Amino acid sequence: MKTCKATRYVLVICLILAGSFFLAGCTEKAPDAGVVKTDAGSVSGINQSGLQVSPGIPFAAPPAVSFNATPVHYAPVNGVTLGYREFGAGEPLLMITGFGNTMTDWNETFIGILATKYHVYIYDHRGMGNSTDNNATPAIALYADDAAALMPALGYDSMNVYGISMGSSVSQQLVIDHPERVRKLILDSSACSVRLPETQKLLGIIESAAADPGQPDGIRKEAQANLAWNGTCTNLSGIHKDVMLVVGTADVLTPDPVSVQMAGQINGSWLVRFKGLPHVGSHYAPVEYGENALMFLGTDESPLNTKN
Repeated sequence: MKTCKATRYVLVICLILAGSFFLAGCTEKAPDAGVVKTDAGSVSGINQSGLQVSPGIPFAAPPAVSFNATPVHYAPVNGVTLGYREFGAGEPLLMITGFGNTMTDWNETFIGILATKYHVYIYDHRGMGNSTDNNATPAIALYADDAAALMPALGYDSMNVYGISMGSSVSQQLVIDHPERVRKLILDSSACSVRLPETQKLLGIIESAAADPGQPDGIRKEAQANLAWNGTCTNLSGIHKDVMLVVGTADVLTPDPVSVQMAGQINGSWLVRFKGLPHVGSHYAPVEYGENALMFLGTDESPLNTKN
């Protein structure tokens, strides 16, 4: 099965099904990505032929979303209070933000596009922005527990989840520790550990933040949590959800080879690489990232033989 989205940024969409790697290049050939081991234990190369498609049609302007004009609500979770905002209607979509960020750091156009089809929730991690903190030892698993507990506080047994950067790490831990809470999962600008050879620049930033007494307490705690995290690299094959990984090919913090490797470990996962975009590409191409997320979230991946 080949899937291709015609935008000026999307380079490739890889869909891993039953242990096989399929790729369709968009508008030009994909760079050589080498050989990827799938979780089924087989090894297959990536098709380099590329698929030419017509240029994308410009997207209509998305509905306006204003963070400042949207009230903050509060939910008691695990001994703290998490501040959140909500937009749109439909199936729930929980957005988990990255290191050092608050919910106002999301791109408003990006969130507005998602809110055209989904009930979108953005929130602050404990100790950040509008959320309180307590004396619990900071840990990625703790942030994942917070996300899991936030869902029933919002009235849901489970939600679709979009995690970005550190939020992707939290989302990985969430789907491993609380799989019943996750419907579909998008992992954007990801690493399964901050201590990979490819993520040394990211590690340096986090180590500096953890050691800097001038940093806000919430940021230092997030840094400490990242440094203490054992990662998920050996647990990815145990994820049995519909998962899409998204990365920019110019990302120097969580380089795209890391997402390629992670996708090879998650059976049935999608991999989308945006050509030339850096870390957290939704800040630079919010329309394309938003439309890409809607395509994945709206795709029915039920096996053909289960359909009526």
